[in-house]
Amino acid sequence: MDTQRFHNNWNYPTAMRVGPGRITDLADTCVALGIRAPLLVTDPGLADLPMVERAMGLCSAAGLKVGLFSSVKGNPNGKNVADGVEALRVGWHDGVIAMGGGSALDAGKAIALMVGQRRPIWDFEDVGDNFLRVDESGMVPVVAVPTTAGTGSEVGRSSVITDEEAQLKRIIFHPKMLPATVILDPELTLGLPSAITAATGMDALSHNLEAFCAPAFHPMAEGIALEGIRLVKEYLPRAVADGSDLEARQQMLVASSMGATAFQRGLGAMHALAHPIGALYDKHHGTINAILMPYVLQANREVIGEPMVRLARYLDLDGSGVDAVLHWVLALREMIGIPNSLGEIDIDSAQAQRVGEMAAVDPSAGSNPIPFDAAAYRDIFSRACSGALNL
Repeated sequence: MDTQRFHNNWNYPTAMRVGPGRITDLADTCVALGIRAPLLVTDPGLADLPMVERAMGLCSAAGLKVGLFSSVKGNPNGKNVADGVEALRVGWHDGVIAMGGGSALDAGKAIALMVGQRRPIWDFEDVGDNFLRVDESGMVPVVAVPTTAGTGSEVGRSSVITDEEAQLKRIIFHPKMLPATVILDPELTLGLPSAITAATGMDALSHNLEAFCAPAFHPMAEGIALEGIRLVKEYLPRAVADGSDLEARQQMLVASSMGATAFQRGLGAMHALAHPIGALYDKHHGTINAILMPYVLQANREVIGEPMVRLARYLDLDGSGVDAVLHWVLALREMIGIPNSLGEIDIDSAQAQRVGEMAAVDPSAGSNPIPFDAAAYRDIFSRACSGALNL
C-alpha cells in the first residue's frame, strides 16, 4: 500500500450563524470578537442599498463606531486593498465586516490581513511558505456576510486579488484570514438578479465539482462536495426561476459554503483557466467557470470515469458516468441562461497561448486530475472560445 498518499492536512470552517433574519446578530457578533469600530467593506453596487444601511444601523444602534468602504472592483486589485487599509487606519477601525459577493469578501479579508503588515501584499502570495512572513499580530478579525451564493469566500483562508501591473490574479493566503464568524442570511440574497444568481450558483457548482474530482485523499471533503452538487441540482433552478424562494436561497448559500470547504481537497483546470481569463479580460469569475465547465469535464473524462459514475448515481441522472454528468451540466446551463462559449461574452482566442501558459502554472492546476501542460490548456481555452465541445 502506498501510505504516502494518505498524508494530507484537513481544515474545517469557522463559527456560522445560519438562517433568515440572522443579520440582526451582526452587532452582537462584532462585540463578541472584541470589535468596537468595524469597517464595513462592500462593493459600489451594494453600498447604497437598504441591506447595507440596515447593517450599519444595527452596528450604530449597539454603540459601535462603524465606517463604510466600497471602492472594490468586481475583480478586486491591489489598489483596492491598499485604499481599504488606508480607510481602516484613518478611521481607527479594529475589525472588518466583509459584506457582499466574492469581490467584497476577498477584499475585506485582504484588508484585514494587510493593515498591520510592512511587506507588500504580493509577498503573501500562496507559494511555498510565504504565509509565514505575515505578522499575525497586525491582523484584525473579520465577520463575513455573503449576499451571493457562489464563491464561498466566507469560509476561505485566502483572497484572490488582481495584480494589474503583472496582469495576474494572485491568491493571497494565511490560515488566519478565515473569517472569525459567518452570517448566512438568505434574506440578503432575495434581490439578486436572476443572471447573477445563475452565474454565482454555477461558481458554487464548479467548486464542489472540481473538489469531487480532485485526486487528493480527503474523504470528508469528497462527501461534502457530493452533497453540495446535489443541493445545486435541486435548488439553483428554483432560485433563478423565483428569486423570492427563501428555501432555495438558503440552500444555495449552504452549497456555496460547502464548495469552498470541499475545495481544500483541490480545484482544477476550470479555475486554472478562469484565473488568467479573469485577469486578462476582467469578466465575471462565476460566468467564466460556468462556460468552461463542460469543456474541462470533457478534457478530464479519461480519468474521472469512476467518480462520475458515483455522482450520476447520487444525483439520479439519466444514463451513467461522464456522459450523464456532461448532459446534466449542459441542460442546467441552458435552463438558467448560461452562454455556451466564451465568444458569447466577447472573449476570443487571440491570447490563447498566453492563457495556456498562465493556466499551467496557476496553483489550481496542481490538483487537476490530469497534469495538463500549456498546450493542453491553450486548446481547452480555444475550444471554449469557439464553442467546440466535441461530444
